[in-house]
Amino acid sequence: MPTINIRKQGGAAIMTIPAEVLKELAVGVGESLDLEVAEGVMVARPARRSARRRYSVAELLEGVTPAVARKMKRESAAWHTGPSVGRELP
Repeated sequence: MPTINIRKQGGAAIMTIPAEVLKELAVGVGESLDLEVAEGVMVARPARRSARRRYSVAELLEGVTPAVARKMKRESAAWHTGPSVGRELP
C-alpha cells in the first residue's frame, strides 16, 4: 500500500486516497467511507447504505382525498401571493 501525506486545507486535515486504493475498496469520488480507529489503527470501509425504497404514484397519493387536496390548496395559496421573506427573485 502507498504512503500518503496529510495536509491542511482551510480548517480541515485532508488526505488524498490513491486511485488504486479506491479501486480496491470499490468506491469512487462522492461516495462515503466508514472510519474506525482502534489501538492507533484507522480502518476505512465503504459505507453501506440501505437501498432507497421506490414508491408508486398510488402509494404516494394514498390517503389524499378530494377534501384533503382542497385543504392543501387553501393552505398553500399564500405561498404564491404573500410577500417575499428572504432573497427570492420577484
